Amino acid sequence: MSARSNPEKLTVAELCAELQIARSTFYAWRATGKAPRCLRLPNGEIRIKRSDLDRWLDSHEEGVPA
Repeated sequence: MSARSNPEKLTVAELCAELQIARSTFYAWRATGKAPRCLRLPNGEIRIKRSDLDRWLDSHEEGVPA
């Protein structure tokens, strides 16, 4: 099953495309604990659950100025 057939789990490439960031930025965030939660598959590949990405994005939302 490919990641495209399971929209609930994103590949690193899909996440980077969605956030418009470089792959190196994602790995820098991961190294410093700033990335969304990730799953490491038995083959070593990384996936990010859509729900974890949405929660991570919500936690970085800035309030609307008054």
